Amino acid sequence: MLGKYYDEDKPEISDFEYDMLMVELRNLEKNFPQFQSKDSLTQKVGGHVKEGFQKVVHEVPLQSLQDVFSIEEVKDYVMKIDQKAKENQIEKVDYVVETKIDGLSAALEYKNGEFVRGATRGNGIIGEDVTENLKTIKTIPMYLKDKINITVRGEVFISKDDFEKMNQKREEKEEELFANARNAAAGSLRQLDSKITKTRPLDIYIFNVQKIEGKEFKSHYEELKYLKDLGFNVNPVCRKCNNIEEIEKAIKKIGEEREKLTFGIDGAVVKVDNLLFREILGTTAKTPRWAIAYKYPPETKETKLKDIICQVGRTGVITPMAILEPVKVAGSKISKTTLHNEDFIKEKELKIGDTVVIRKAGDVIPEIVEVKKEKRSGQEKDFEMPKTCPVCGSKAIREEGEAAIRCTRN
Repeated sequence: MLGKYYDEDKPEISDFEYDMLMVELRNLEKNFPQFQSKDSLTQKVGGHVKEGFQKVVHEVPLQSLQDVFSIEEVKDYVMKIDQKAKENQIEKVDYVVETKIDGLSAALEYKNGEFVRGATRGNGIIGEDVTENLKTIKTIPMYLKDKINITVRGEVFISKDDFEKMNQKREEKEEELFANARNAAAGSLRQLDSKITKTRPLDIYIFNVQKIEGKEFKSHYEELKYLKDLGFNVNPVCRKCNNIEEIEKAIKKIGEEREKLTFGIDGAVVKVDNLLFREILGTTAKTPRWAIAYKYPPETKETKLKDIICQVGRTGVITPMAILEPVKVAGSKISKTTLHNEDFIKEKELKIGDTVVIRKAGDVIPEIVEVKKEKRSGQEKDFEMPKTCPVCGSKAIREEGEAAIRCTRN
């Protein structure tokens, strides 16, 4: 599963389901610490260096963030940080709340203001040299306004509109659709041929200074302003907060504005602003203690299942498609989605005319997760898979042991 997500960029489950499994693992290790190992997913950043890429050792590790799933957990975190500040005679702690962009993390290295190397996060310590691929991203400056030695960290992503256009083109060509924008961006950046990467609509937002020579900053907020002045495309959603009330308000506001954002997010990041205090707080092997990521619950919407039609692929597989009353979910207008096969329809007990719940967690391809049977009027109709191919009229059969129904002409 980890390899599917980090290495192959082809997740088999949604981000939310993956997060819940990680929470379960963390709780098991907390209750049974004797079974925790240094190779556990809770102790290291996922991902390996893809064969064909040069390895890059990160001078400053590209760590991941500790995830939390409730405002109560955020409050508990802030309370602990404030207590730690008092112990170290720090009068006031400021925080910065930013969007957690749903993409692929990368480090960009500049010498005398010139872009010389870029690498993926990899396992946090060793990444892949993707310099030539990063050079195809128009929002990455090749030269900075200051001739400075600096390494910055950013998130490579594909905007919501561009992702929809990419999948629309792939659907027209009967190619496999990208599961979500994050994995489309990751797969595009990790192409061995930069000519392929150049055809993909990649973008980047910079959100951190990893290393800098000849300059010192007191706060993260100050760093971000400097990065913007240098010419970087900086994370556009960033709010400075003085207390938990302001943090809670910022998280709520980002959640409310999520649909309006042109890029996908999978949470809000709460960071300690004071850089000296960050050094005191330190890090674990995997995560910094000076930041956490609040993950929003997956967005769901109700809509009507207007009809079920069947499409025939190049291999002859007949796939049922749900035609939906258009509804906006996670920033995208959804009017249809795959129903996979006959078994899926039976398992969900779907009828034409049903009120259904649509989910698009972590920007995955939309799916029907539930039928609101209590809202049935009695006018709903059962659906049966065709006995003949809807395109050529040939007999359609389901081979033993297969879920798919195929046209016998292929």
